[in-house]
Amino acid sequence: MAFLFAADSGRWLTLLRIGLGLVIISYAWPLRGDWNYLFGGTGRGLISRQLFEALASSQSPLIPRLGWLVTFCGYFGLSENFALSLAWALLLGAGCFLLVGFFSRPAAILAWFLQLAAAKSGGFLSYGADNFITIGLFYLMIAPLPDRWSLDQLLAHRRAANPDRLGFHRRLLQIHLCFIYLFSGLTKCLGAGWWDGTNIWRSLTMPPFDLLPIGLVASCAPLLPALGISICLLETSYSFLIWPRWSRRIVLCAICLMHAAIGLTMGMYLFALIMIVLNLAAFGPAEGELAEVLNDREARRKGGTLPAWYCPGPGWSNSLDNTRGSGEHGASFKG
Repeated sequence: MAFLFAADSGRWLTLLRIGLGLVIISYAWPLRGDWNYLFGGTGRGLISRQLFEALASSQSPLIPRLGWLVTFCGYFGLSENFALSLAWALLLGAGCFLLVGFFSRPAAILAWFLQLAAAKSGGFLSYGADNFITIGLFYLMIAPLPDRWSLDQLLAHRRAANPDRLGFHRRLLQIHLCFIYLFSGLTKCLGAGWWDGTNIWRSLTMPPFDLLPIGLVASCAPLLPALGISICLLETSYSFLIWPRWSRRIVLCAICLMHAAIGLTMGMYLFALIMIVLNLAAFGPAEGELAEVLNDREARRKGGTLPAWYCPGPGWSNSLDNTRGSGEHGASFKG
């Protein structure tokens, strides 16, 4: 219980919301001129949207699809182009709302639904970044919004979320990331291409990811095996070294630099951005900031009584007046 419900001030949630807002804007805005062409139906798009949606519906009829919105608009005599343009505008608007924290939960739900629908309707045009954006939006959607630094909080002056709930939702994201990196690292370790540098060579020279001159990559060929082994070891050890405080910053910086390098050398900017956002939200700001949370509550409720869930452990008094005195528990309360 202490591990799953570690009290947290919610800074990570603010970082996740702002980061995902930037991700959604970076996802939607570059597609403004090609959105209808990419997701058009038979005879109107690059590849028929109906083909990908049929494949998705064979897995589950409940998977969101842009075809739902097209069908809904069709009942009112609206064209497919209008429906697709409306989906793009709503997705971009949801990203802007997340960025400033206005109607945070409706914006998160709308962004999750439309981004997942676009990924499933796009079929073979989607890749790993779409999956991680969906994951990030799902955690944001179910998190205890609004966060303390959102526009919603400033306008509504709502009571701050339970620190234990904030810690629980963050812990879920942390554990999920650990599983992702652990199995990604183990999978890489099973392939010989990561040990002799072949996969690194292919990644940097295969179109359309060949941003670096092939001569430059060839000149660094002796370093590719060491680079591949480093990536395998980093991802495999991530799940174990990200928890201790002495190694967390080192591993976090290393994993963020790895994703930044992927984005810059291969042009996978959106993938790099979403992975950096998820890592910083999960393990960036100091977790368990109980002293800050309690001091903030004390300033707002001097002389009052703390809720039962706010007592972090046995021996703690539920009265602020009792904790202001001397003694072990009072000193712990004062941080």
